[in-house]
Amino acid sequence: MKYGKTHHRARQPAHPVHPDHASMTQILDESPMLPIHYRIWALSTGGTLLSGVSMFLLGVTLPLVIPIFALPATSVGLAAAMLMGGTVIGALVGGHLADHLGRKPVMIMDMILLMIAALLAALAPNAAVLIGAELLVGVGIGMDFPVGSSYLAEFMPQRRRGRMMAAAIAVQSIGMLTGAGFALVLLQSAHPGDDTWRWLLAAEALLVLPYLLGRLTLPESVRWCMGRGHNAEAVRILEHIAPQQKEMLAAMARHLGKKIHHVAKVRPGRHMGIGTLFSPEYRRRTILVTLPWFFMDVATYGVGLFTTILLGTMRDGGNVGIIGIVGRDLANALDSGKVDLFLLLGSLLSLWAVPWLGRIHMQMIGFGGMALGMGLLYFATGMAGGAAAHLQLILIGFMVFNLFMTVGPNATTFILPTEMYPTQVRAFSAGFAAAIAKIGATISVFLLPVIQSALGITMVLLLMGTVSLLGLVLTYSFRVQGHGLTLEEHHGPALPQ
Repeated sequence: MKYGKTHHRARQPAHPVHPDHASMTQILDESPMLPIHYRIWALSTGGTLLSGVSMFLLGVTLPLVIPIFALPATSVGLAAAMLMGGTVIGALVGGHLADHLGRKPVMIMDMILLMIAALLAALAPNAAVLIGAELLVGVGIGMDFPVGSSYLAEFMPQRRRGRMMAAAIAVQSIGMLTGAGFALVLLQSAHPGDDTWRWLLAAEALLVLPYLLGRLTLPESVRWCMGRGHNAEAVRILEHIAPQQKEMLAAMARHLGKKIHHVAKVRPGRHMGIGTLFSPEYRRRTILVTLPWFFMDVATYGVGLFTTILLGTMRDGGNVGIIGIVGRDLANALDSGKVDLFLLLGSLLSLWAVPWLGRIHMQMIGFGGMALGMGLLYFATGMAGGAAAHLQLILIGFMVFNLFMTVGPNATTFILPTEMYPTQVRAFSAGFAAAIAKIGATISVFLLPVIQSALGITMVLLLMGTVSLLGLVLTYSFRVQGHGLTLEEHHGPALPQ
């Protein structure tokens, strides 16, 4: 099946849906962009922003913490792996809770957890507490990914859904740059062995606060309310989007009572859960949204989290030299900030490219570009004089990797799970896909320092290029048609081969 850029006519759902429910989803899909939509978008980006911030700051913090806590290479990998491993737990738990308790309660719960975890990391008296705190940070971020993406997809007007969701994941790049900003400011006056690393980690708690306070005022998802039979609540929320239709909406609420809105390729009476993801109707989609995302995160988090360390290794072969630990960390953080600007550039390009060319096309283009970036780095390490003699080519390789990753797979893997499944399992399905992806990230950040130590930097680059190509092949093999469809139209009659 092909997920191309051709727009399709609306299809009738596979199972009958009450006409009042259809009218309510039509109000959501055809609404102009209103202030409430922009507020929902801004407050849904907590997980993506903090994902970027935490990834960058931990990468900058680890070189400072290694001599203080005398961390061996395995503990360095473990600290990073706990951040990623926590997202696996959080994604599964958060998605499950969001489908059962609602989107809003979970979006508040995960911000509270992130606030506690960030403060615990900043105050950590030893390596064990720091590692445990990073696990909790990962759980909070992991919880937010599926619920935030589902909440956003369920509210956005149809014509703007792809662009607004691409913009939401683009905030991850802003998070990385925000982390770079904190690092550059705080490292300017840092000294070996001081508490600068604590202030770097405490910055995360400062960023959590506005999300926590803002989310207290958000409405529940209209589609979640309809999917649970809470039609009166759904209508009250819709009145803020279409106040001119208030009387008609009130009549709908009275008419619907507690009828459940169900649009899916599986029958309404069937229990919806993990079995739905692997049913014949949804199996292909599950492969599409999990395996390419898995391989993207192997490359993205492995390269992204250790960009500062990789640059240091490729710059001077790991020798601290006369500039010292803090000086080298500052120089590497500055170079990391430069290449991370291309994360933002790619994210901005995705706002145009993803809606126009389609999710699948951009995912394949992006994976190809990621492989090219790793190829440039691999080529630079084999040139005369070694990597240290070709720093500009190294920076270009990182830039190409970051640009194509964010213009393609980073956006599309975030969007696709929210479109591929019905409301009753949307958050769980997005959480399942995110969890599989973060397993890849966890494996990558844990093994990367070990592989680098045992086999060298060239093997790391070769592996990252290979997994990027695997993401491209799997996306092509399991591509699914659907560009231009509403969330409900995705679950109409089986789409043609």
